[in-house]
Formats: sequence, structure tokens, C-alpha cells
Amino acid sequence: MQQPETFFVKTYGCQMNELDSEIMIGQLEQRGMTRTEDESAADLLIFNTCSIRDLAERKVMGKLGRLGRRTQNKAIIGITGCMANAKKSSLFEKLPNVDFILGTNNIHDLNTILDEVIATQMPAIRTDDHFEHELNYLIAKRDDKVKAHVSIIRGCDKFCTYCVVPYTRGSEVSRHPDSIVEECVQLAGNGYREITLLGQNVNSYGKDKPEWAALFHDLLYRLDKIEGIERIRFMTSHPVDITRELMEAIRDLKSMCEFVHFPLQAGSNRILKKMHRIYTVEEYMEKVALLREIVPGVTLGTDIIVGFPTETEEEFQQTFDRLKEIEYSTAFVYTYSPRKGTPAMRWKDDIPEEVKQERLQRLLKMQEEISAKQRQEFLGQEVEILVEHENFKNKTLLKGRTRCWKNVLFPGGPQLIGTLQRVKIHSYSNQTLLGDLVDR
Repeated sequence: MQQPETFFVKTYGCQMNELDSEIMIGQLEQRGMTRTEDESAADLLIFNTCSIRDLAERKVMGKLGRLGRRTQNKAIIGITGCMANAKKSSLFEKLPNVDFILGTNNIHDLNTILDEVIATQMPAIRTDDHFEHELNYLIAKRDDKVKAHVSIIRGCDKFCTYCVVPYTRGSEVSRHPDSIVEECVQLAGNGYREITLLGQNVNSYGKDKPEWAALFHDLLYRLDKIEGIERIRFMTSHPVDITRELMEAIRDLKSMCEFVHFPLQAGSNRILKKMHRIYTVEEYMEKVALLREIVPGVTLGTDIIVGFPTETEEEFQQTFDRLKEIEYSTAFVYTYSPRKGTPAMRWKDDIPEEVKQERLQRLLKMQEEISAKQRQEFLGQEVEILVEHENFKNKTLLKGRTRCWKNVLFPGGPQLIGTLQRVKIHSYSNQTLLGDLVDR
């Protein structure tokens, strides 16, 4: 096994995984390696995996199984991400072609484990349960030149019964605010105009480090002062930790986008308790009302799981009613799938798949009706757009987003990329708003 010269990275799952991949790409380029988009030409293949959904795991296992049957151009193969922590050394048994396994809390060890595999010609594994080693986020290699993800807290302490994240990413560990500010200042200097603050629960930021006296809203006030950063977003939030102070920061800070991902998960108190979401529907609705009172025009996104064990038709209807009442701007709706190692595994997955799918489709249909109504309301409006890039299919069009996360296409030249523009919406196509630049 020789020193690899080229590498290929495939990322599955969430924005946290995307950022971890960007950091690993930076590490490998510092090593002197060259990134390639041609998997068959790479000396090193890294699959940064996700364990949130069963489908994501099956995709990775199928892909690596096919690679194991390849007889030519044998590359070094590494598995990183949540599957690495969830399945650990059992992956070597199922996938004997894998050379190393690197957990979510060990990506700082990438070069070390690669050297070990080359030197010993033996498989290697690092899968710590807790994040302890501060990462060099400044070396992250980003493909996007306008928007950047910035990690502020890793891990989760909530232990929802369906979720593997506390077991794959460990307990919550906040990143020092000075380090976050330093990275964002550098990003602004490099031309980035929007940052999205990432964490499994960003609202918990700073609670594990009381000596810092810096909670999430305090961090936002510091970041808002950075010249050049036009927009700040964040995800994901837990409703329990959304505070009045955070709501007021969204209202008062110019850079804060008026969009909050506010996962409901279920509209039944019994199901919420079974999920260990630690809030009631009534408490959730109170926070929605308070947020809309404090931040006029705020839009909300949500996650919802249908078909959780023992969910009755009446309880599903309660979820449906909340979706219809709240009118989310975006909704990510999933059917429940059991995840090994989670508390929910001890309950029988007793909702038939056809029932799950029927409930899923009813929610999706309602959400599409809500979205169609909201698209109509945009017609004739002028909206602020951060221009992100040329449209992939038609280079005469530019693509950007509103502050509330809506996609917009409009005619314009590449010199506008990275700038804020006013666009008047005249129509829409599917989920995308269409408009023209406002002559200023």
C-alpha cells in the first residue's frame, strides 16, 4: 500500500457532515494530496456517513459492497461519520475491503490513521464517544464561495428515544466564542456573505461552559458586528431551549434571518412524551405564538415523524391539525424507522408501512397546499435576495434565497454573485419563485 496522491470524498446526511467533509478535505490538501471528483481515479476513498435514517445506511452499505467486488485500481477506503460511531469495528466484518474507520469525534486524526494504515498494511479504527480535540476549522475547504457552515456546538444531550445522535456524536461540547468569531471574520474577509451556525442543538450553546458567560444569543450579538457578514442563519433548534432573548436577537440584529427551524416532531402529547421531547404541544404552541409576536413576519420550518410506535389515527390527526394551523414555510416529514441502539428499539415497530406512507402523503399534501398559498402571497412583492450562483440549467438566470429561505430565480449577470439585490416576484415554478431585478 503506497502513499495516496488523489482522494475522493462522498458525503451523506446533514450539514454537520458536510462541514466535517470540508475539514477533512482541507487536511488532505495540506498533506499534498489532490481532490478528484472521479471516484475510479482516486487512491483514497472516504465515505462520510449518516445513521439518522435506515435508507442512508443502506445506501452506504450497498455502495461499499459494490466497491469490494472491484478487482482493479484498489484504493484505500475509509468510513467516517455517524455510521463509524454507531457500528464501530463490526463494519470490518461486514465490509472487509474497508481500511479504516474514523468516528465523528476523531476527524482530527485523519492523517494519523492514514499513516498507520499505510505503515502497517492493517485496518485501523478511532471512534471516541466524546468530542475532546478542538478542530482546526480554518482549514475547511469550501466549494461554495458565498455561504459557509460554521460549527458552534457538537453533540446532543436531549436523548430523544428515536435518535442515534447522542450515541454517534456524544454529549454537547460548545466551541469557544473567540474561535467562532475568528473564523467568521476570516470568512468575511474571503468574501463570504452568509453563515449558518450549526449544531445538533444550537440553542444549548454555552450552557456546558458557564464560566464563559456566553449563551447563544450572546454569540449572535458578537457575530452581528462582523463587517461583511450580511446574513446569519442557524440550525437545528430544540423548542425547549428557544428563549425570549434569542427571539429578541432575531428581531433586533440586522444580520439575523427571520427564519427559525422549530421541529415539532409530533402533535400528540402522549407521542411527544414517548419520544422524550420534554415539551407538550401547548408549550410548543405558546413559543410559536411568542416568536410570532416578537418577530413580525418570522417564518418557521419543522421536522415531523409519522408512524412512531403505537401512534393512533387520532394522534396522527393531532399532528396534521398542528401542521395545518401553524402553516410552516418548510416541513421535513419522515416515516419512523427504528435505529439500533436507541431506546425506541425496545418498542415494536407496530405501524404497518402502508399506514405510515398513507399518513406521510396526507401531511405532504397539506404542506403543499400551504406552500402554494404562500407562493401566491409572494406575487408582486419585492424581496431581498442574496445572489448565490448562476442557475445550473440556464446560465442567463441567477439563483438566490430570500431571508426566509425561499429559492428565487431571476435574470442577471455573474457580477452580481455574492451581492444583495431586490427582486420583484412575478410568478413561480414548482417551489421556486421567479422574478426580475428591481432597478434602483
